[in-house]
Amino acid sequence: MEDKAQIQDAIKTQGEVVRKLKSEKATKEQIDEEVAKLLELKARLGGDDGKHQFVLKTAKGTRDYNPKQMAIREKVFNTITSCFKRHGAETIDTPVFELKETLTGKYGEDSKLIYDLKDQGGELLSLRYDLTVPFARYLAMNKITNIKRYHIAKVYRRDNPAMTRGRYREFYQCDFDIAGQYDAMIPDAECLKIVHEILSELDLGDFCIKVNDRRILDGMFAVCGVPDDKFRSICSTVDKLDKMAWEDVKKEMVNEKGLSEEVADQIGEYVSMKGGMDLAERLLQDQKMSQSKDACAGLSDIKLLFSYLQLFQVTDKVVFDLSLARGLDYYTGIIYEALLTQAGVAAVSKEAQSGAPSEESVSVGSVAGGGRYDGLVGMFDPKGRKVPCVGVSIGIERIFSIMEQKAEASAVKIRTTEVQVMVASAQKNLLEERLKLITELWNAGIKAEVMYKKNPKLLSQLQHCEESGIPLVAILGEQELKDGVIKLRIVATREELDISRADLIGEIKKRTSEA
Repeated sequence: MEDKAQIQDAIKTQGEVVRKLKSEKATKEQIDEEVAKLLELKARLGGDDGKHQFVLKTAKGTRDYNPKQMAIREKVFNTITSCFKRHGAETIDTPVFELKETLTGKYGEDSKLIYDLKDQGGELLSLRYDLTVPFARYLAMNKITNIKRYHIAKVYRRDNPAMTRGRYREFYQCDFDIAGQYDAMIPDAECLKIVHEILSELDLGDFCIKVNDRRILDGMFAVCGVPDDKFRSICSTVDKLDKMAWEDVKKEMVNEKGLSEEVADQIGEYVSMKGGMDLAERLLQDQKMSQSKDACAGLSDIKLLFSYLQLFQVTDKVVFDLSLARGLDYYTGIIYEALLTQAGVAAVSKEAQSGAPSEESVSVGSVAGGGRYDGLVGMFDPKGRKVPCVGVSIGIERIFSIMEQKAEASAVKIRTTEVQVMVASAQKNLLEERLKLITELWNAGIKAEVMYKKNPKLLSQLQHCEESGIPLVAILGEQELKDGVIKLRIVATREELDISRADLIGEIKKRTSEA
C-alpha cells in the first residue's frame, strides 16, 4: 500500500497547482482536469476508517444526460432519422470495437486518437473512431456493391475534450452513405441536399456548406511544387485553416513540413479563393491549374455539382472553398463541411440578395462533414474490388450543445414524458377502481400514469400533472362511479367535463390528437 504521507504530500502539491490555475484564470477545462487529479489522490488516501473512497464523476470527455437533455436529443435524432428515411435509406449496425488492423492507416495524423483495448486473448482490438471505416469493412466482408444506408451510433476518440463546444471522447455520429456505381455528382448532390434539409429543419440559425475536391487540392499541390510524398501531410496542415491564421499554417508548412516559402505562398494564393460555379470556370482557365489533369477533373465535377444543387434549390448556402481540406486520408473526390455562422440580420439579408454566404458571417464550428471515398472498400477486399461511396456525417453533439443553450434561453417548458392522462381519485379507497381504469387506457394504447399510493390527495395528483405537463386528468369519485361517468379535467384551462365511461377512450384520443 502507498505511504499515507507520500499521498498527503502529493495532495498538497496538487492543491497548489489548482489554486495557481484559478488565480491565473486558466480555462475551465484545464482547471477541471487538475481538480480531477486532486480528487483521485484524495480517494486513494481513503476515509477516516481507512476504506477506499469512490470518486463520483464521469470519465474525462464523457457526460451523463438528464431526462430534459434526452428529450432534446430525441427530437434531434427523430428529425435526422426522418430525413434519412425520406431519402430512401435503410439502417445497419456494426460492433463498437473492431480489429485494430481494420482501423490502422485510415485516418492520417488522427490515427493517434484511436482507443486501443488491452489484448483480450489473441485479438488486438480498438474502439471505432468513426462509422465510415466499419461501413467499408461491412461492404467488403458481405460483398455488397450498392446500398443507401444510415447508421446512428457512438464513436470514440482520445481527443482533448472541449465539452462546452460539444467535443467529447465518446459521442454519437449520424451517418448517411450511398455506395454503388452511379453517374457523377448525382448522389454527391443529394448528400448536400440532406445536410441543407436537416440544418434548416433544426432551425439552428444561419449556416454555410463549404465544398472542395481532393483532386483539386492534389492538383494545386502539384502545380505549386509540393513533393508527391508530402501531399497528405500538407493536406492535414491546410485542414487547420479553420482554426489557425494563414501565417501559423504557413509556419507549420515551412518549419515542420519542410516546404519552401515560395511554394507555401503559392498555396496561400489559391486557398484564399471562394466562390461558386464561376470560380470553377475561372480555375479551369488558370494557367497553372489547367496543367493538372486531376485538378481539371475535380473542377469539371464541381461545375456539374453546382448545376444539380441549383435544381435541388440549395445553392444559397453552398460555397466552393479551396481552403477546405478535411484531414482524413480516405477521401478521393468531392469533400464538404457545414458550418454554423453567427450572422447578423444584415448579413443574412445581404446573403439572400447575393445568393452566396456573406463574408460578415463568423463561423462557430463544423456541424456536418463528408465526401467521396472510392478506394476505402477496396482496401478491405481481397481482390481489391472498388465500391464507389459518398457520404455525410452529422455532428450531433455540437448541434445538441446549441439546442440545449437555446432551450435554456427560452422560457418554453420541455416535457420529459409523453403521458397523455393521469388517472386520479377524489376520495379514499378507490385504488382498485383507478387500477381498473388505467388498465383499460393502457390496453387502448393511451399513455397514462397513476400515483403509487392507496389514498393520494387530489391536490397533489393535480400538481403532478401541472409540473409534468400532463394535459388531461381522469378523476374517479364515488358519485361518478354510481353515474357511470368519469370527470375529465383539462389541466391547462382547469375545465371539467363529465364523460360516460364508454366514450372516455374516444374523448382522450380526440383531445390528445388535437394537441
